[in-house]
Amino acid sequence: MMRTRPLKVALLGCGVVGSEVARLMTTHADDLAARIGAPVELAGVAVRRPSRVREGIDAALITTDATALVKRGDIDVVIEVIGGIEPARTLITTAFEHGASVVSANKALLAEDGAALHAAAEKHGRDLYYEAAVAGAIPLVRPLRESLAGDKVNRVLGIVNGTTNFILDRMDTSGAGYSEALDEATALGYAEADPTADVEGFDAAAKAAILAGIAFHTRVRIGDVHREGITEVTAADMASARRMGCTVKLLAICERAADGNSVTARVHPAMIPLSHPLASVREAYNAVFVEAEAAGQLMFYGPGAGGSPTASAVLGDMVAVCRNKLGETTGPGESAYTRLPVSPMGDVVTRYHISLDVADRPGVLAQVATVFAEQGVSIDTVRQQGRSASGVDAAVAAQDGGEASLVVVTHRAPDAALSATVEALRKLDTVRGVASIMRVEGE
Repeated sequence: MMRTRPLKVALLGCGVVGSEVARLMTTHADDLAARIGAPVELAGVAVRRPSRVREGIDAALITTDATALVKRGDIDVVIEVIGGIEPARTLITTAFEHGASVVSANKALLAEDGAALHAAAEKHGRDLYYEAAVAGAIPLVRPLRESLAGDKVNRVLGIVNGTTNFILDRMDTSGAGYSEALDEATALGYAEADPTADVEGFDAAAKAAILAGIAFHTRVRIGDVHREGITEVTAADMASARRMGCTVKLLAICERAADGNSVTARVHPAMIPLSHPLASVREAYNAVFVEAEAAGQLMFYGPGAGGSPTASAVLGDMVAVCRNKLGETTGPGESAYTRLPVSPMGDVVTRYHISLDVADRPGVLAQVATVFAEQGVSIDTVRQQGRSASGVDAAVAAQDGGEASLVVVTHRAPDAALSATVEALRKLDTVRGVASIMRVEGE
């Protein structure tokens, strides 16, 4: 039987996501009530600019005093979609203290201070759900922490930022340069006016920290995640990837060490084979590839951002939290019992694709190969071609018999050894420059 007294929900933030959450709560009210076992009532909406017109929301619900809203005492669930660290952190902990469970889409806060938030939720017997914080509408957090709770996850490999995937996809399919592809992404609304969080990998790194923590039952913060963005990826990198039968993606990679005693989390552009499922993820879509001991390989795919997709994940969490409220229980909290250390990037075993500008003369390849050997890095393939130079560069090149491009792909080796190899190559007088360095993953 359905309970007649409604569960009261406070909404913090009413931007693109928040306004869609409010709209869906209204239009799907009957279905939500049937699924939960009680009606749900939007009891208040905290905003920064109350004068802004918000269609479909009773003006009487609008307030600028978010603190007073979460302190009311009659609020059952607080939905936080304002983002950032503060005041979100204080508002969430205040909500717990005053009897409310929380649904959040705040990846930055969860990646920075998730352990403290989980502890506060547990202390007060409340729920903290955050499916929308990682990959929009894609069900990922709940499968990792519930469906795979009886399994051992060894690796999570994913495209978790739609803006960068759109840019790299355009560079790959149209031959556009980075700046041109970014301009298109901005014009279409995929990139913010300030795209730094996306293109420099901060957004993906926050999501990687959350995924690693859940997958490996340990605490991983955003500061533990090695991060590189896509601003240095060039059309030449794309062309080299195609020659190798690969494409370039910004990947979030979370791995358990082979001995099981540590984990790593990293975000960087990488070449992946066209045969890999992630290679076919186009435009602004997200996808995450999970490798578990018993379940094997699992793929999660869909829109990773946007008002409606993110609101879908928020409301899914809201339904779960409301059901828990009615049952006077809570869902799964933080599982960090393994307490595994996070190893530095230098310990990661990977492959490199290195493009060098070198003097076109006898013995250069031997010198380069010697540097690799001295660092204990084995070479898989080498491709060399001559090229013409002009102006001052041509005069310099003429002394050495011209210029050449040398592309080296390594076998797997510790990242520290590969980095040391690159630094040693830079010191060779026959190496004019290191044009690009990219890791090769997914093989």
